[in-house]
Amino acid sequence: MKIGIDILGGDFAPEANIAGAVLAKKELPQDVKLVLIGDQEQILSGLNALGESADDYIITHAPDVITMHDHPTRAIPQKPNSSIAVGFDLLAKNEIDVFASTGNTGAMLVGSIYKINTIPGIIRPCITSVLPTIDGGNSILLDVGSNADCKADVLYQFAVLGALYSKNVYGIEHPRVALLNIGEEETKGNLLTIATHKLMAESDEINFIGNLEGRDLFNGKADVIVCDGFTGNVVLKEAEGIYTLMKKRGIVDEYFDRFNYENYGGTPILGVKGNVIIGHGISNDKAVKSMLLHSYEVAKSGLASKINEAFNQ
Repeated sequence: MKIGIDILGGDFAPEANIAGAVLAKKELPQDVKLVLIGDQEQILSGLNALGESADDYIITHAPDVITMHDHPTRAIPQKPNSSIAVGFDLLAKNEIDVFASTGNTGAMLVGSIYKINTIPGIIRPCITSVLPTIDGGNSILLDVGSNADCKADVLYQFAVLGALYSKNVYGIEHPRVALLNIGEEETKGNLLTIATHKLMAESDEINFIGNLEGRDLFNGKADVIVCDGFTGNVVLKEAEGIYTLMKKRGIVDEYFDRFNYENYGGTPILGVKGNVIIGHGISNDKAVKSMLLHSYEVAKSGLASKINEAFNQ
């Protein structure tokens, strides 16, 4: 297996990405090869500073950077030699099995849709987040920002995508799927959630357990929690904010320590033909390592292929 990583993406590139790749290499199986995509001179210098041999990696020269300020739609065609554009080229040619980046999220989404293409039948790809639950497990929340406005059929597809992700990557055979809402009753909510509830309740594709209120997000009632990207992003940022406040106040708690984004690293874009992982822009070396380890799990599971099979049987 070959895992491609954008060395130039993120706030602490290239140092954090190179260091994270070195950390990940120590934990990945020996038959996994890391493909470092970025400025060759910077990569060689970074590896040398860490006492690493360049022969243990594949280095692909891509000197240009798509910054966080570049327009997502225009950036890839305007910067064909950027680390993100080159990474997608490698993935499209099957020269790598998965591509991971902590760079411009919009550019990663655009590249996934236009260079890798959406799986036939998928209305809108989406991104997820892991919510640590009090029982020691995790719930998957989706969408968390790529689709602020959704219709009922889109949310229904998110439920199917989340269930496939939970089953194939996290090993949950029959994931419990819930719809985030303002009440448990099926008649509660706005027009969107009421219509979505009806679609989910009538489906035999998912193990739908009904509506889930915000106070139950972290208690492990559901394995997959579905919402539009606007709501999901608010939930995600609130969880990050609580963790930050606790750290500032010097509160040490084993459960809340699991909210640290470094533990998860990145999330796949669900609904595109290839394995694409997006990491947090502020990722340090530990977060990059976690992103690459999750990239391995996603690629090993054949997630993109299994989603394609599920939607095109």
